Amino acid sequence: MTVRVVIAEDSLLVREGVQRVLSRHPDIDVVAECADLPQLTGAVDEHDPDVVVTDVRMPPTSTDEGIQAATRLRRSHPRTGVVVLSQYAEPAYAAPLLAEGSAGRAYLLKERVGEPGQLVEAVLAVARGGSVIDPVVVDAILADSLRRRSSPLTALTQRELEVLTQIAQGKSNAAVGRTLFLSEKSVEKHINVLFAKLGLEAAPEVNRRVLAVLLYLSEQRAQ
Repeated sequence: MTVRVVIAEDSLLVREGVQRVLSRHPDIDVVAECADLPQLTGAVDEHDPDVVVTDVRMPPTSTDEGIQAATRLRRSHPRTGVVVLSQYAEPAYAAPLLAEGSAGRAYLLKERVGEPGQLVEAVLAVARGGSVIDPVVVDAILADSLRRRSSPLTALTQRELEVLTQIAQGKSNAAVGRTLFLSEKSVEKHINVLFAKLGLEAAPEVNRRVLAVLLYLSEQRAQ
């Protein structure tokens, strides 16, 4: 069976390199090459490929277009596999790619693809419904998951986290209430609950508000 592939990569040199590697295999047919998300969307609609090989970042915003495309393909072209070829071992990119299952998905790091056969095998595996995830990416996802589970902020409700975010900006209870459309009494109640969840006990020598803000800011830096 011939595997029909669309390549999406904004770097001309990388795109042509990937095309040459894949085209050498007798069972792979590169049907389109794209430099941005709109081109990729159009090529997928036109060719209905078996596999898309994509970078994470590409125009128009150069943020996470490759991941956006993979997410959309789950709905619009569920039989199309996706191989993400990236320089970023970031859980923020890999986790959404795998959020609905790893079947038909691969995440490879450009710097760790040591020989052409690795990319070819990943494409063929994904076309069969398999999965190939670089071990470095797996480690990053696991480490991020453990860190998040160990964070005391995960115990807070969405509203409590919103209140904490506001007081971290230096706002008074009254100002927080105006921003979140809550009464000052409700804000005070939320603050007392989040203090308890964060293990910040009342003590005359300790400013729990300051400690809560410091904890929040340290968690934001860790992310």
